[in-house]
Amino acid sequence: MADMLTPYDPAEDLSEGEAVAVFMAEAFQTQDPAYIAHALGVAARAKGMTQIAQATGLSREHLYRSLSEAGNPTLKTTLAVMKALGLELDAHPHKPA
Repeated sequence: MADMLTPYDPAEDLSEGEAVAVFMAEAFQTQDPAYIAHALGVAARAKGMTQIAQATGLSREHLYRSLSEAGNPTLKTTLAVMKALGLELDAHPHKPA
């Protein structure tokens, strides 16, 4: 008999601020805008999309659409959501491989 797989939602494991920070840092390392937007959406769902919407002044619908894998959030939306998550965007020199 084959094992049954259950759907996994990474938002369920992002209850702590440090976990969210690590999750997003790893997403930014991919340098894939679609993946980063999706990861930001996962982190926002973990905190509660209604709470993020209230903190950012953006509608839940806008957030769900912008932060989906097919979404393309503006920098303003990205920064607002990161701030609501207790994160900040940081720049540092690129280290060549």
